[in-house]
Amino acid sequence: MAIPLLEYSPASQNQRVAGYEIPGDEQPRIYSTENLLSPSDLDTLIEAAYRQFFFHAFTADREKFLESQLRSGQITVRDFVRGLLLSNTYKRSFYDLNSNYRFVEQTVQRVLGRDVYSEREKIAWSIVVATKGIVGFVDQLLNSDEYLEAFGYDMLPYQRRRVLPGRSQGELPFNIKSPRYDAYHRAQLGFPQVIWQTTVRSYVPQEKQIRAGSPDQFLAMARSINPRSNPPQRISALNINIEQSVPYRKK
Repeated sequence: MAIPLLEYSPASQNQRVAGYEIPGDEQPRIYSTENLLSPSDLDTLIEAAYRQFFFHAFTADREKFLESQLRSGQITVRDFVRGLLLSNTYKRSFYDLNSNYRFVEQTVQRVLGRDVYSEREKIAWSIVVATKGIVGFVDQLLNSDEYLEAFGYDMLPYQRRRVLPGRSQGELPFNIKSPRYDAYHRAQLGFPQVIWQTTVRSYVPQEKQIRAGSPDQFLAMARSINPRSNPPQRISALNINIEQSVPYRKK
């Protein structure tokens, strides 16, 4: 008999507050297969998916088979997200190096695009991880009403309502607020590292930096040559012997 999900009350977060917003550069870009105009747009969506869940994907971390299925239309974006969450890279980077509570927190942030409401929600989803495993936890997140209403089958999850109008600074991105490794594993890896600098670095503004081909690059070299020039001779016209200096023909 499966244990039902523990009930928890939602908190008042930004994504739960309705508001009228005008799209701008500070708003997150929404990636969906419904408005793709070219194959390059699908490549951009795939790269955004790797940034959303892996923060960065090396060549060995990419899921070529899932990418091929998504490009050919065999799976939806939701299926592609499920494949990334169940991949060895995600399991090795998040599940193996964190507790169930922290793994739940990071996965909820990336899948539902919001922070966990409370510790009770962490406990509720941690029970799902303990009883149904990672596969059951991911499937229950992707099948939840919140995910389907916010992103559906064709939209890539993103951090919802990170920037609000009237605020000078928005919410921190999830990859900065919740790093991949827990404090215990960061200590094992030697982080944070304190580096003392003995030299003071000077900052030169970009408009004052010397560009390639500028004559200022050769000014120091020209000064180091120190050429020696011959001074001009100063001879008075009264000291010139015209008869000896002018050639003449001998008879």
